[in-house]
Amino acid sequence: MTTTVNTTPATASTVGVLVRDGVLATVAASVATMAVAAAGHAAGISLDMAGAPIPVSGFGVLTAAFSLIGVVIAGLMSRFARRPRRTFVRTTVVLTVLSLVPDVIADAGAATIALLMLTHLVAAAIVIPALARRLAA
Repeated sequence: MTTTVNTTPATASTVGVLVRDGVLATVAASVATMAVAAAGHAAGISLDMAGAPIPVSGFGVLTAAFSLIGVVIAGLMSRFARRPRRTFVRTTVVLTVLSLVPDVIADAGAATIALLMLTHLVAAAIVIPALARRLAA
C-alpha cells in the first residue's frame, strides 16, 4: 500500500487564512446553534436530557470546541492530504453523521432529539463550507 502526501506544503499565509476563517465560522456556528436552541426552547421544546436541563450557552460552547477541532483537521488535511478539500469534506460529513448517533439514543423527548440534531446540522452547514473553500481542491 502506498501513501501519497501532498507535496505542496501549506504556506503560513494559507494556514493563517484557514485559521482566521475557521475561527469566524466557529463564532458564527456557536451563535447560530444557541439561537436555534433558544428558539426551540421558546417554542416549547424541552432542553432537558436525562432529567437535567442543557443551558443554551452549552450549545455554543460545545459547538465552538468541536468546530475548532474541525479547524485543526482542516489544517492537517491541508498539509498531509493529496486532495485536502475532498478529504476534509468527506471526513467531516462522516463525523457529522456520527455526531447524530448520541442524539438518537439520548434520554430525551423526540422534539428535543430533533432539536439537538438540528443544531449539529446547522453548525456543520456553517463550518464545513467555510473551511473547505480555503483548502486546495
